[in-house]
Amino acid sequence: MSIVVRPAELGDVPGLARVHVEGWRETYRGQMPDEVLDDPTFVERRERFWTAVISDDRPGANRRAATAILDGKVVGAALAGAPTDDDATWPQQLYVLYTYAAVHGQGGGAALLAEVIDLDAPAALWVADPNPRAQAFYRKHGFEADGVSKVDDGVREIRMVSPSPLSRS
Repeated sequence: MSIVVRPAELGDVPGLARVHVEGWRETYRGQMPDEVLDDPTFVERRERFWTAVISDDRPGANRRAATAILDGKVVGAALAGAPTDDDATWPQQLYVLYTYAAVHGQGGGAALLAEVIDLDAPAALWVADPNPRAQAFYRKHGFEADGVSKVDDGVREIRMVSPSPLSRS
């Protein structure tokens, strides 16, 4: 079977929380303190996060959440919405995109990205640095580092934008 991507539903919350937490553990281990990644309440807190995101039907919320499913199991999660950066010149921002490492390369990440972001419109995201696999994935989909970086929860991140201002000149 292939990975199926669709808008996230409340019934997906436990799976979304698990893939989100495992994505953090796979990505940030060694960059973020183990006590954060191994906190026994981590999955529960992500469940509350995803429940709030999916339940929020306020007109101004403007968020899009998606679930990737393989053989009836949630294997990926994505979330995008309005930009959060003060200097944003793009209308949308990717907040979350994780798939289990076991399904990398099977198209789930690309399908999730296309489900939550209009790939024909400017967008931005923050990605851990170093994280060469994720950065290559985003470059493949038209994102380029714009030279802005920050440290969040001890993790250095770079901002990537699409379409790149450099490619429009």
